[in-house]
Amino acid sequence: MAGLWVVAEPNADGSLARISAEVATLARSLGSRSGREPVGIVVAADPADPARELATFLPRVVAVADPAARGHAWAAVAAERIAAVIRDDPDAVVLAGAGPDGRDLAGALAALTALGVLVNAIAVDWREDRPKVQMSVFGGKLATTSTFTRPGGIVTIRPNTITAEPAGSPGQVEAAGVPGELALLPVAVIEEVAEAGAAAPIEEAKVIVSGGRGVGGREGFALVQELATALGGAVGATRAAVDSGWIPYAQQIGQTGKIVKPRLYLALGISGAIQHKVGMQTAETIIAINRDPDAPIAEFADLLVVGDLFQVVPALLLALRARAG
Repeated sequence: MAGLWVVAEPNADGSLARISAEVATLARSLGSRSGREPVGIVVAADPADPARELATFLPRVVAVADPAARGHAWAAVAAERIAAVIRDDPDAVVLAGAGPDGRDLAGALAALTALGVLVNAIAVDWREDRPKVQMSVFGGKLATTSTFTRPGGIVTIRPNTITAEPAGSPGQVEAAGVPGELALLPVAVIEEVAEAGAAAPIEEAKVIVSGGRGVGGREGFALVQELATALGGAVGATRAAVDSGWIPYAQQIGQTGKIVKPRLYLALGISGAIQHKVGMQTAETIIAINRDPDAPIAEFADLLVVGDLFQVVPALLLALRARAG
């Protein structure tokens, strides 16, 4: 019987990546509609911990231990081992996250298995014998629905489009040995660079305060940071702010940056162009501060404060401090 496979990404600390929990939650839903059993695959030097975490979302998890997954680019090693696990399943549907590692893995796995690929899905349904994949195109202006010409294929899921929800009871983890040496040459990781003072990942933040061109410069982002700190949140930015060198790319939100889903999104000096909207439109509450009442963000923000952010934000900080103490 054709399978429904969930590729899990381990974090550097050995935990399960959040995107993998989201993909696993989607797989359970697709499993009930397709009649296929959702099965997780974890490839790591030590897959025990991420496999146990994944089993809280799926009924069965296959854990593949490979020492080459440590100290080498993960995607190529994982793709070859996963291809071996599913080699007898020509109609396999493989789900993975659409992050950097997931994209690399999907390309390598497609080459090894001849499965087709649909990328950056914002929704996946099941009809007849194959998945129907909705994707956002042209900067979010249009949504397309596509499928494969055969029942099997690889789908990468955009982060923060699914809310991760554990299953009612934990599943089983089974160890799987994949014999033989890697045919693909492992790519060694020769250096890892961690940005000094980097904030927590904005993809996981419950509150995000973002700045755009209207912040005016690097100095203006000090005010953005101050408000984010007061709210216990993270700092985000538009591409214009990143391209201007005011803030690192790691904090860019939008079509060419991160996709976020916080409970509260505060947009300071952001016009709300479609490229930025793609990255933050799923926030539960969007509040914008902008001098232009006709800015595009006014069309989809829950609240628009018309005013100068350099007057509004200090007043908001005073109110927050007064309330705190």
